Amino acid sequence: MTTVKETKVAFETTLGNIVVKLYNETPKHRDNFLKVVGDSVYDSLLFHRVIKDFMIQAGDPSSKNAEAGKQLGSGDLGYTVEAEFVYPKLFHKKGALAAARTGDAVNPERRSSASQFYIVTGKAYLPQQVDMMEQQMAEQKKEDIFAGMVRERLDSIRQMQEQGDNIGLQELQNELIALTEAEYAKNPVKFTKEQIEAYTTVGGTPHLDGQYTVFGEVVEGMDVVEKIQNVATAPGDRPVEDVKIITARVVE
Repeated sequence: MTTVKETKVAFETTLGNIVVKLYNETPKHRDNFLKVVGDSVYDSLLFHRVIKDFMIQAGDPSSKNAEAGKQLGSGDLGYTVEAEFVYPKLFHKKGALAAARTGDAVNPERRSSASQFYIVTGKAYLPQQVDMMEQQMAEQKKEDIFAGMVRERLDSIRQMQEQGDNIGLQELQNELIALTEAEYAKNPVKFTKEQIEAYTTVGGTPHLDGQYTVFGEVVEGMDVVEKIQNVATAPGDRPVEDVKIITARVVE
């Protein structure tokens, strides 16, 4: 069996170098990331959002030469990338490279930003905390499934509401609850042994799993990521002193 080589990208930053490898399981994100790197988009951009024990984020084109105090994070390249959730194989362990995106309300398909990305720092959790997060994520998934089914039936629901058909509404609700449970059972939330081990040892951000596309991981320079996550930040999570990507390039 032939193994396809994974491409690596090196970021030279003002606090040191970070090398990431891109997963072949997420080809749309891999190819787009390589295009953005090749177009020198990341050169001179800032890590504009840094939250200790969570993640460091970069890739906002408007952060290039941004004046001190400017709110950053809304810049992009004018297009998005289709979500590629290879879950649970690819998850938000410490060092994971993932794509930022706009929220579900305006982006129900959870499409990724063309340029903004983040590197997970996260933290380690106790086993019982991981169990609790798994339960919370399961409930959230059921709520998402139920809400989607409601959206598909909005016209009928409004008609029943206008007619005062409370019995019909109750019957529909019961039907949707049953359909939600059946749909959820096809792909329930259940952390793998690998996830549990990672989240209880090196750490990560489990609550982001299945929400944002993970498409790579840090293979060198995690100490630099740690330096970045520990810098002082202003309101809005922008570092007080700029942390800049000097250059980004593909490496062998």
